[in-house]
Amino acid sequence: MKRSLLFAAVFTVASLIGCTSMTARQQGTVSGAAIGAAAGAGIAAISGGSGWTGAAIGAVAGGVAGNIKGSRQQK
Repeated sequence: MKRSLLFAAVFTVASLIGCTSMTARQQGTVSGAAIGAAAGAGIAAISGGSGWTGAAIGAVAGGVAGNIKGSRQQK
């Protein structure tokens, strides 16, 4: 448990550092996909479905939503 928590923390910090040179649209897409994947996996786990399928569907939906939101912030 401690090892996976450490991995998640390192991954989160590395992801945030990597996003500093991205446009608002790119940041929205990446963050939307990440949030969508986590939400999709969680919902699938609660409902008894496949976590991988839920994560994939959530990532696509979140990425699209984040892309749209990011494109509106640039204007």
